Amino acid sequence: MRIIIIGAVAAGTSAAAKARRNSEESEIIIYEKDNFISYSGCGMPYYIGGEIKSADLLTPRDPAFFKSKYNVDIYTLHEVLSIHPEEKKITIKNLLTDEVFNDHYDQLVLATGARAVIPPIKGNDYKHVFTLRNINDMNRIKDYINSYHPQSAVIVGTGFIGLEMCENLNNLGISTTLIERLPQVTPGLDPDMAVYVEEHLRNKEISVMTDISVKEISESHVILSDDTKLTADMILLSTGVRPNIELAKAAGIELGETGAIKVNSKMETNRKNIYACGDCMEQFHVVTGKPVYRPLGSTANKTGRIAGDCITGGNLEFQGVLGTGIFNIFDLTVAQTGLSEREAHELGYDVVVCHNIKPNKPEYMGGKEMVIKGIADKVTGRLLGVQIIGYKGVDKRIDVFVTAITFKAKVEDLFHLDLAYAPPFSTTKDPVMYTGMILDNAIHKGRPLLTAQGLDELIESGEKYTLIDARVVTQYEKNHIKSAKSIPHSKLRNEIPEIGQEEVVVTYCNKGVTGNAAQNILMGKGLKRVYNLSGGQKQYSKTHSKTKK
Repeated sequence: MRIIIIGAVAAGTSAAAKARRNSEESEIIIYEKDNFISYSGCGMPYYIGGEIKSADLLTPRDPAFFKSKYNVDIYTLHEVLSIHPEEKKITIKNLLTDEVFNDHYDQLVLATGARAVIPPIKGNDYKHVFTLRNINDMNRIKDYINSYHPQSAVIVGTGFIGLEMCENLNNLGISTTLIERLPQVTPGLDPDMAVYVEEHLRNKEISVMTDISVKEISESHVILSDDTKLTADMILLSTGVRPNIELAKAAGIELGETGAIKVNSKMETNRKNIYACGDCMEQFHVVTGKPVYRPLGSTANKTGRIAGDCITGGNLEFQGVLGTGIFNIFDLTVAQTGLSEREAHELGYDVVVCHNIKPNKPEYMGGKEMVIKGIADKVTGRLLGVQIIGYKGVDKRIDVFVTAITFKAKVEDLFHLDLAYAPPFSTTKDPVMYTGMILDNAIHKGRPLLTAQGLDELIESGEKYTLIDARVVTQYEKNHIKSAKSIPHSKLRNEIPEIGQEEVVVTYCNKGVTGNAAQNILMGKGLKRVYNLSGGQKQYSKTHSKTKK
């Protein structure tokens, strides 16, 4: 069997390695139009910033390695021009010699990846304007910094790559401004979590401009949509990626709803003997089963392995993605998985949301707070998504939540997880367990939550309500929500105000625990519509603190 793979980065080389493990007799050939293969793209910002000292660490494998270890022939600087499914052949151009020739296959794997989206901005072709998608992009940026010593940079887009580059340019002493056309940074997060990231950036003296776009680039400036001019010695366009589907489309291979190549669970396209994997293919979401496009290196490796298995008679099948992501911005860790609150609403879920603010381990062991936002289905109790922002232990918790969502856990299941505990690692009831307890109370125990946005809507509605600050008086006097009454938890049983049983009552404290205790007291006294403010005063003040700079 002759297997041809188009593309030699994560997905293509994973497909080749797995195919060889399954079949020693097959011929395996990879054509790659770039000169680098099997590289660690996620490490590129850290090489540019100097944390990774050598580019060779990101490109440890070359064609000779794959020939020696796997007996796979990789031809770099060879661009596949067309696919001819009826004849089971492809046309290739040697980019060094300009020779054009044909090759034939028994099984064909498309691992053509994705490319950076370049917005239609006047001046986007200046030499100081960059994207960061591959090793050549990385080297161009590094060479430019070393040669021209830029003092200022503008990054357009605040996704993972944009923020990682922001940190690394800042570490090089380059003054950096972030531009985001949306009203918030980190578009994948909900706004009530993105505010933590933006505040952190501002505290690190990063200039952040949201709700604005770039309309023109000059040799020394960018001009924004409101005609503001910003000095910029270099510009990074970090505005997403688009799947490379032109070869597939020309060959009659079906595209999915997202515009990427449509495949089944075995990575098969609609064309017989042609498979697709990696960033060029459409995935489906574990929670909803609906098509999504979430290009990540981890998914590329996984789907490449599945393709390599299936073309050699294996039975691996793709089981979907949750869109899990994690990154550091300075010393802050940001992670997310599953559906955001916004996505869940758009899909028609009746959701319950909590903001759980807890340390990753006891404070006497140096624990630091993390904010966990949990999103659950009110009807079924199933956990739908989680977002976490914190300094330590975020990676551990997000992976637990990923596992729980993947196996369709309900919120009440989280409390019963037998998680590892010792003071250097966790609190006795881990933040994961607390998240489950809070959501379980809201869904099944009649202890409803109200988000900061929900409280704003209540205040603006004109409906009669009572807002009770259950903290001690000194905390109330320091800061409190307008219209709140100060009734400390310790006095609440004896000082319950005159409230009608059907009147809306909202309790709150600093983070939510004492607010819940106050809620329990009031409900025990017969009040029917008592809510606890999710995340308490801390979360509410955070969502109301954003100022434009």
